[in-house]
Amino acid sequence: MKFRTLKTVLFVNHSDKHLKHAIRNIFGFRPGNIFLYRLAFTHKSASQETIRNLRINNERLEFLGDAILDAVTADFLFKTFPARDEGFLTEMRSKLVSRAQLNKLSQRMGIDNLIQLENSSSGVFRSFKGDAFEALIGAIYLDKGFNFTRRIILKKIINHYIDINELVNQEVNFKSKVIEWAQKEKKQLSFNVLEEIGSGYKKQYLVELTIEGLQPARGQDYSIKGAEQNASEKVWQKINGESLEKT
Repeated sequence: MKFRTLKTVLFVNHSDKHLKHAIRNIFGFRPGNIFLYRLAFTHKSASQETIRNLRINNERLEFLGDAILDAVTADFLFKTFPARDEGFLTEMRSKLVSRAQLNKLSQRMGIDNLIQLENSSSGVFRSFKGDAFEALIGAIYLDKGFNFTRRIILKKIINHYIDINELVNQEVNFKSKVIEWAQKEKKQLSFNVLEEIGSGYKKQYLVELTIEGLQPARGQDYSIKGAEQNASEKVWQKINGESLEKT
C-alpha cells in the first residue's frame, strides 16, 4: 500500500502508456516495471518529499547505471582493442562515458524529452541529460538484468550512435593530458579551489590550475571536476599552440 502511494505522489507528467511507447521507440523493448523508468527521469530539482521525509529522484539509479556502463564499456574496449595498453583503454572508456558524451547521446536519442526537471534548473544543471541517461541504464538493469542491459548498450547505443574510430582521435580528458605533460616535463602541478560562487543549485566553483614556472589558468563550473577540466583545457590549448607566459 505504501508503494502505491509513493507512485501516486511522485509522477504525474507522463502517463504509463506514453512512457512505455517512448522507451519502445528508442530501444525496441517493452518495459516491465514502469516505476523504475519514471524514477530514472525524475531529476533532483523535481523530487518531492514523500513518506518519512524521503526525497525520491534518479540519483541512486544514476549511481547504479554509471557502474553498469563502466563494466560494459570496459569489456567492449578490452575485446575491441586487444593490442592496446591499459592507459589507452582507460582514456577511451573516459571518452565513451564522459558527461559531455552522455549529454549528447541523451539528446540524440530523445531521452532528454522525458526528463522531469524544474523549469528554472535546466541552465544550472548542465549534466542533467547525461545523469538521466545513466539512471535509465540503471533502470533497465533492475528491470531486465545485466545481459539484457549489456546487449542494449552495445547494439542500440554504441553500434548506432558512436563512431569508435573518431573517438580514438578525439581529445576529451584535458586534465589527464595536462597531468601527463607535467609529469613528462617534471613540473609541479596543483589544482586549487579559489572561490565558491553563489549557493544551492546555482553554486559554482572557481578553480586555479598552477604549473611550476608558468602562468596559472582558471576555470569555473557547477562542479569542481568541471572547473578543473575547463582550466586544463585552457592550458592544453596553449601547450599545443603558443607557449604559456612565464610568471
